[in-house]
Amino acid sequence: MSTMNLLTPITPEAFSERAVGRLLASPAPDSFDPLVTPRHGDHNLAGRLAPLDGAMHRAAAVLIPIVAHPVGASILLTRRAEHMKDHAGQIAFPGGKMDAADKSPLNTALREAQEEIGLDRRFIAPLGYLDPYLSSSGFRIVPVVAMVDPAHRLTLDPGEVASTFEVPLGFLMDPKRHETHEREWRGAMRRYYAMPYGDYYIWGITAGILRNLYEKVYGE
Repeated sequence: MSTMNLLTPITPEAFSERAVGRLLASPAPDSFDPLVTPRHGDHNLAGRLAPLDGAMHRAAAVLIPIVAHPVGASILLTRRAEHMKDHAGQIAFPGGKMDAADKSPLNTALREAQEEIGLDRRFIAPLGYLDPYLSSSGFRIVPVVAMVDPAHRLTLDPGEVASTFEVPLGFLMDPKRHETHEREWRGAMRRYYAMPYGDYYIWGITAGILRNLYEKVYGE
């Protein structure tokens, strides 16, 4: 994995300057409209994965926490606990379904980050939003992009999160790292994005959202 040491770091200032005007200032108006199928989602590489009945979709939000290390920003990711019912052991962003008391996707993302990994909102500076992402399980996910103060401290909920780790932003925003893989799922071959990093296999929803972040901020 020596190529990791050859990456050009992306500073927090460079990312923020690039992201201004490219990220959405607020969630897309049709983020949770059951009559509109999100343009982005698992179905981009496997069309039959899109749940057709929008009325059955569930609202959710995730936080994309960009840790503002001065010499090079990174993205904080979690490894889900092995005993979880859904997506056990997989790499994920802090986040989850919107509760009735949540006033916005931002409230959901901040609440879930606090509950899952103890990331206090006073260390989080939201930058903007990505377009909603439709998962094969029917979640309409609004990603919240935010800068995180490196001085933050984490306290993990072992019921949900086994561990956390950081990946250089320069690695994840390098399109050469965006691989497409295949595996059999429900009797058919499914294609999806994957971004292997050392011992971590970043794939599926998480990799798909990271690909969308790249396209939104660095795409032409």
